[in-house]
Amino acid sequence: MQAGAQIVLSGIQLVLAGLGIGVLMAAPIGPVNVLVIQRAVSRGFWGGLAAGLGAVLGDGVLAAAGAFSIAAISDVMVSYGDAIQFVGGLLLIGFGLALLLCRPVLATPVNERSHLFEHAGIIPQTFVLTVTNPGAILGMAAMIGGLGSLIGGLNTNLEALILVAAIMGGSLLWWLGLSELIATFRHKLTESRLNVINRIAGVVLFGFGVALIIEGLLRYFR
Repeated sequence: MQAGAQIVLSGIQLVLAGLGIGVLMAAPIGPVNVLVIQRAVSRGFWGGLAAGLGAVLGDGVLAAAGAFSIAAISDVMVSYGDAIQFVGGLLLIGFGLALLLCRPVLATPVNERSHLFEHAGIIPQTFVLTVTNPGAILGMAAMIGGLGSLIGGLNTNLEALILVAAIMGGSLLWWLGLSELIATFRHKLTESRLNVINRIAGVVLFGFGVALIIEGLLRYFR
């Protein structure tokens, strides 16, 4: 009974720690947060959540690489880190230019409801942005490594699986809350306000992309 209680307690600790890691990884303002906000503004709750789901899947891949010590994935990220970062930078520049050049519209009117599958095209895009983000890769590795040190390591595949699922759950909770918050207030948007939001989002994404490419080039030619 005591051993069983210890297993349950360990599982609860892993879930709580994983939820915390998931929220901490998702919450900092970065490219994906900017995209989710812009999508929730223009397309409503499901548009924002769809963008967030790509990040959830990306966080899951990064968490699995750390929790299961998947050498193949880790080796690819290390070996092709510069190329991955360059691709991520180009994607961000593309997103930024698209927002700067397009005419802002509420793609999903405030009084209409859409469905998740209508916005599925953004999921692979935010997934790629997440797994090509050097900060996300290093941050996830550091958090899982720190947690492993505190609890004496992940001793079984089940523990690793629980941690990965909890991290994805924490990330999902953040995107659900953010999408709902933005969708709640989107009825107050006018075309001019939407234009300002699009321009700001475009500039921020373009800046993130340029910064990633410049950083990668400086490291390559150093």
